[in-house]
Amino acid sequence: MQKLLYRVEEAAGVLSLGRSKVYELISRGAIRAVKIDGATRIPADEIESFVARVKAESGLAPVA
Repeated sequence: MQKLLYRVEEAAGVLSLGRSKVYELISRGAIRAVKIDGATRIPADEIESFVARVKAESGLAPVA
C-alpha cells in the first residue's frame, strides 16, 4: 500500500526542503496538514498538489 500520510520530516525530505520551511508553509496555508492526536501529518495528495501549484506559478508546463 502506498503511504497516505507523511510526517513533517518525511515531507521535507520528499520536497527537498528543511523541516522549519515545511512548518512555515503549513502555517501560511501553502501546504495543508492534519492533526492526529497532536501529531502533524501531511497527506500524500497535498504534497503532489503543492508541487503542481509551485510549478504552475513558476511557469513550468505540467508533465503529462
